[in-house]
Amino acid sequence: MFKKILIANRGEIALRVIRTCKEMGIATVAVYSTADEESIHVTFADEAVCIGPPSSQDSYLKISNIIAAAEITNADAIHPGYGFLSENAKFSKICEEHGIKFIGASPEMINKMGDKATAKATMIEAGVPCVPGSAGVIESFDHCKKLAKNVGYPVMLKASAGGGGKGMRAVWKEEDLEDAWNSARQESKAAFANDDMYMEKLIEEPRHIEIQIVGDSKGRACHLSERDCSIQRRHQKLTEEVPSPFMTDKLREKMGEAAIRAAEYIKYEGVGTVEFLVDKNRKFYFMEMNTRIQVEHPITEQVIDYDLIREQIKVAYGERISGKNYLPQLFSVECRINAEDPYNDFRPSPGKITNLHIPGGHGVRVDTHVYAGYTIPPNYDSMIAKLITTAQSREEAINKMKRALDEFVIEGIHTTVPFHRKLMEHPSYLDGKYTTKFMEDFSMED
Repeated sequence: MFKKILIANRGEIALRVIRTCKEMGIATVAVYSTADEESIHVTFADEAVCIGPPSSQDSYLKISNIIAAAEITNADAIHPGYGFLSENAKFSKICEEHGIKFIGASPEMINKMGDKATAKATMIEAGVPCVPGSAGVIESFDHCKKLAKNVGYPVMLKASAGGGGKGMRAVWKEEDLEDAWNSARQESKAAFANDDMYMEKLIEEPRHIEIQIVGDSKGRACHLSERDCSIQRRHQKLTEEVPSPFMTDKLREKMGEAAIRAAEYIKYEGVGTVEFLVDKNRKFYFMEMNTRIQVEHPITEQVIDYDLIREQIKVAYGERISGKNYLPQLFSVECRINAEDPYNDFRPSPGKITNLHIPGGHGVRVDTHVYAGYTIPPNYDSMIAKLITTAQSREEAINKMKRALDEFVIEGIHTTVPFHRKLMEHPSYLDGKYTTKFMEDFSMED
């Protein structure tokens, strides 16, 4: 097994990886920017190396600094967590060239699945259902116009290199197409230095349901059931649950088979997620594949009693997976607690936490790196904690979440705790009758 792993990330996911490494007897190296010097992941790692100033570009995204940190500490593997360099083919390749194991997808795999147009073309070859649309990158606006006519309005323009909702435009009629095409390309160019676009039929009233998969170096893959991630704001997930209240046994079996087919077709190695859109008639379509651990992985761990980080490390070392598909035995809900003001259009709220009480009790898990006296820097993602509740039924898991949210005290900053408390009382959420459009009609003032 690996002797020492450097965690090329920060915050709660860095701490999450450190904990599993310690349980496995693996030494850990934390990296940190000057803004994160007081972060808990720095304290709990066996060694820590400062890799630059607060800006992500000069620290957590600075490949040369991270590789140097790995070399001076003699780390034999790097775990990238999620975000930052976790799906960066160049970083994966450089790790390989320096004899350091990248605990994630190979450069070839990232290139194949990271570009959404290429990923879709690959999935069509694999026989995985895909949303009708362009077979790859759209060549020109004239090509775009013809495609939209063939696919039928409404359509969705998407940035091929996109993520987080950037470079996406829904178009309902032809006269709006050119403006959408131009603005989407401009936004994509600014965000990803790439203005390639592709098109899909806009699925109305969709659910966003993803299947967790694990593949090994022998070409075998298994799935660990689904997560429903449909509650989103501006294409950013707010809360997730498993099992999905929309799922049937037959649909779970079909989607699980499709996810395994996708993973085995590309000989996927590691932990990953195949994401689908599911329409109101329960027809599902491939959307994208994430070649990394997901933010919301804890709810899967809770319902099947399975450490996904441990499995990720073992597979990276070359061990085989069991090949067994897992089905949820319990019900679990996750609320992402962000340093944002839900009463002020979710405006970021960095600053010092003056008082903190973390909820506990049976079936309550909190993944966080914050503490009383900790100052949340303004330089990074606003998520500061993940609150997870698990129970024998969905109703019980939601009631447990309400109680845990009531116990969660975070003073000195604004957080999304009040939003989640209100969500847990919403009739559509309680009935499990929600789609990715849920937040369009949601108001904190109602």
